[in-house]
Amino acid sequence: MSLYWRILLLNAAVLVVAVLLLLGPVTVSTPVLFGEALVLIAGLVVMLIANAVLLRIGLAPLGRLTRAMAAVDLLKPGGRAPVTGPGEIAGLTSTFNAMLARLEAERATSSGRALSAQEAERQRLARELHDEVGQTLTAVLLQLKHAADRAPRSVREDLRHAQETTRGGLEEIRRIARRLRPGVLEELGLHSALRALTGEFTTSRLSATAHITPGLSRLAPATELVLYRIAQEGLTNTARHAGATRVEVHLRPLSDGRVGLLVRDDGHGIGAVPEGAGISGMRERALLIGADLHIGTGPLGGAEIRLNVAGGTAGARSQENAR
Repeated sequence: MSLYWRILLLNAAVLVVAVLLLLGPVTVSTPVLFGEALVLIAGLVVMLIANAVLLRIGLAPLGRLTRAMAAVDLLKPGGRAPVTGPGEIAGLTSTFNAMLARLEAERATSSGRALSAQEAERQRLARELHDEVGQTLTAVLLQLKHAADRAPRSVREDLRHAQETTRGGLEEIRRIARRLRPGVLEELGLHSALRALTGEFTTSRLSATAHITPGLSRLAPATELVLYRIAQEGLTNTARHAGATRVEVHLRPLSDGRVGLLVRDDGHGIGAVPEGAGISGMRERALLIGADLHIGTGPLGGAEIRLNVAGGTAGARSQENAR
């Protein structure tokens, strides 16, 4: 039965009851007596309540569909509205679920293109920093050394100080270039790249360690890049915002055949802070390879990032499907 006929019949039932009451032995005087007014008001209230209850029951499937629509997040795919209710409501829910699946596929495709362009731009910037800015600073460093060796004693100390400042700037440029374009990931693989990454974030105030289970098979290049970038973003958030003293990066096989990445710290956690661009970027990368991403509070009280990806060539197939 369609929604139109259900609502019509519900209202018709209330009106029929009202007419039957009018045809009964009840009479109304002119002017209306106080007792009769109370009876009329009570009957009207009962009719309104009955009509409201029946409409609430009839429109309940629409309410469930509305709540499901409000809870949709394309960065957290897989959620679907339950197909319940009469024919029209069930058809509307099925159409909404199909539209949601199409939007998730289109979002994955567009995110894949955007992230591919982003990685290409990162590599271009890293090359320019290394080849142009890096070489220029190297030449300046050599010139300063040559000038300091020949300069009078009165200005030699200033030249030495400028030399150290230039050397520090050159190291910073190289560090930025390595983060933009993880050459160790391409040359030595994900395991070495994660160890090198945790080494970069280790300071006197933060201890970063990598725990990698031996014997893990190499994943698809796109999957390894996503794992590396999410670990990098997690470590960056820990160093900048968490106030942590310890952070761990785990890469290990899971019981269902997938590979799990875990980034966990002992900081003050995420709390009720809304998700920013960094976390949204992680969700988009996870969506790109069809991985499950969970961000929450870990057993140490700090933030915990879990990413579970398919092993073997499944990650490569997900990447191709996204394209």
